[in-house]
Amino acid sequence: MKRTFVIGALAVSFISVSAFANALEFPHIATTGYGEIQVKPDMAEFSVRVVQSQMDADQAKQSVDSVVDSFLNSLMSQGIEKHDIQSSNLHLSPQYHYPEKGKPELVGYRASRTVTVQVMELDKLNDYLDLALQSGINQVDSIELKVKDQGQYQQAARIAAIKDAQGKAASLAKGFEQKLGQVWRIEYRQPMNQPVVMRSMAMDSKMESSSYQDSVITIRDRVDVTYQIAK
Repeated sequence: MKRTFVIGALAVSFISVSAFANALEFPHIATTGYGEIQVKPDMAEFSVRVVQSQMDADQAKQSVDSVVDSFLNSLMSQGIEKHDIQSSNLHLSPQYHYPEKGKPELVGYRASRTVTVQVMELDKLNDYLDLALQSGINQVDSIELKVKDQGQYQQAARIAAIKDAQGKAASLAKGFEQKLGQVWRIEYRQPMNQPVVMRSMAMDSKMESSSYQDSVITIRDRVDVTYQIAK
């Protein structure tokens, strides 16, 4: 597991500043620690959609429902658990032609449904996308690469952030020939970690497995610490 530490901004204050309402009334050192952990994804979540246009609303609905039912059955036959699949309700909308003159003309109905699948074995992602294509799914909305146990990596990033803050404080105190005192305040601000996302692909566009298996997810953490300066 590769660890990367990012050095961020820091502030040093030895004398309180009365101009600020929240200024501390004693000598102190304030630091911000950052931590990053880079990990390879081991799971994914993808959303696909089937869109059909028909002259008749019932035909459009039946066509879309048939594709979704076929895809769901194929997924479960391949071992995907039911709780790892979410399918949306049908969205049906009339389609009109707008001539330069005259009233809009109804030309049919557009129906669509979305299916979201959680993939616990990343090496099978392309197989499930192939199933979608074979079932009649015609749009990939998104593919998100994730890690199963993000908590352990978040904890590692947090420890890295704590060590980063401690190291900065110790270095500053030594540099200014001061003695570092007790921790006075800790503020924890966990960043929002974003998964690796691949969006909007046509189902006839084949995605190479290396495009996601070689990806890296960066998990970040941050902590703000204020130390007293010992007398």
